[in-house]
Order: sequence, then C-alpha cells, then structure tokens
Amino acid sequence: MDFVFEPWHWFVLGIVLILSELILPAFAALWFGIAAILVSIICWIVPGLGFTAQVICWIILSIACTVLWFKYIKPLSIDKTRAGLPREATIGQVGMVIQTGLEHDQIRVRFPLPVLGADEWNCRSMTAVQVGDRVRVTDILGNDLVVQPYHASIT
Repeated sequence: MDFVFEPWHWFVLGIVLILSELILPAFAALWFGIAAILVSIICWIVPGLGFTAQVICWIILSIACTVLWFKYIKPLSIDKTRAGLPREATIGQVGMVIQTGLEHDQIRVRFPLPVLGADEWNCRSMTAVQVGDRVRVTDILGNDLVVQPYHASIT
C-alpha cells in the first residue's frame, strides 16, 4: 500500500508554509511553501508521479527558490542609503550646497543618496562656496562633514 499525496495536499502544505512565515521570521518557510505549490501544479499536470518523486521535486524546487532569492532578487532590494558604512565609504561622496551662512560658518549640503542615514548635512568648508556649488566630502569632524569644492574632470 503506497502513500499517495494528491495535488491538493501539496497546495494546502504550501499555503500552510507560506502562512507560517507570518509567525516564523526566518524567511525560509516562504520558499518551501512556494515549492510545495509548484509541486502541486506538477502533480496536477503529471498525475502518476510517485510520492518519492514528488518529495524530490519539492526539495529541488525549495533549493532553487532559495538560491534564486539570494542570487537575483535580494540584491535588488538592498538599502540604498549609506547608513552604517565606514568612514572610508563616506569620504569622496559628492553633494550640492543648498544653504550658506549657517551658525559656526557651516553650510548645508544635499547628497543624491543618503550619507550615513541622512541626505542633508551641515558641513564645514575650508574654502568659500556658493549655493549650487558641488562639493566632495574630504573628512568627518565630529558631527560635521568636511567638504571642498568639487570639479569633475572632463575627459
């Protein structure tokens, strides 16, 4: 007497695994659930598939879904801010002066991507700059970024 798993069994298992992701924060049950739903589709298309073959398909599809997630989908969702990056990753960032004449001879600079979690910073410049000038970060001094005028080389 062979144990038979019907396509709806795999479908229910897949839904249960996907819903268990709400409770388990591991983000692995989702891929096992998607693989189980895919196996239910395969079992519906190929009705004579044995239980061992179904389990092997489920294991292969689970691994494939997980690998696809880490290799192709997850890199697209990486946080585009520079929060938490080391000092060396911040130095060299280019932004635009949006305000001058602040207290303590500071200027306000806006960066195209957030630098250390914020897209606008109070900065210090050792040379005079005007609103609209592009500046490059050369150092970090306490809570301020030190900048200097940036002149892009045209080649």
